[in-house]
Amino acid sequence: MNLHATLQAATGWLELGLADEALLELNDLPAEAHKKRQVLEVKLAAQMQNECWNRASETARLLCVVAKDEPVFFLRAAFCLHETGDTLAACNWLLKGPKSLFEMAIFHYNLACYLWTLGEAKRARSHLKQAISMDHTFIEAAKEDRDLIGIGPLV
Repeated sequence: MNLHATLQAATGWLELGLADEALLELNDLPAEAHKKRQVLEVKLAAQMQNECWNRASETARLLCVVAKDEPVFFLRAAFCLHETGDTLAACNWLLKGPKSLFEMAIFHYNLACYLWTLGEAKRARSHLKQAISMDHTFIEAAKEDRDLIGIGPLV
C-alpha cells in the first residue's frame, strides 16, 4: 500500500472513531515514512483520540521540530504534556512556540489554565483576560474548565 492510500485509510478510521485501527494502518508503513509530517499528524490525532498522552506528547513535539513555524503543534504538545501531569513542561513548551502564538486567544487561554494549575494566579488571570478580550467565547469555556476552578470572576 502506498503512503497516500495508507493515510487515507488511517484518516477514515479516525473519522469513524477507531483510533486503534488508524494506528495499525500507520504501523504498516516503512520506518522512513514515520518521520513525515503527514504521518505524524494522523498519528498524533489517533494518540490524542485514545488519550495516550505520553506518546502523543512525543509525537507532537516531533511535529514542532518538523514544522517549527506551525503554532498548532505547540498548542497540542503543551496540551498533551499537561494531560500527563507535567504542567510546568507544558507551560515551557508553549512559550517556546512561534511568535504567532501570542496573537491567538487559545494560546492565552491554555497558558492561563497551566499557570492557574501551577499556582501563578496573577499571571493566569492576566492571560485569561487577554484570551477573553480576543474571543468572548472563552468566558463560557472558562466557567466549565476543570483547570480554572476557583479563578473567580471572568469579566
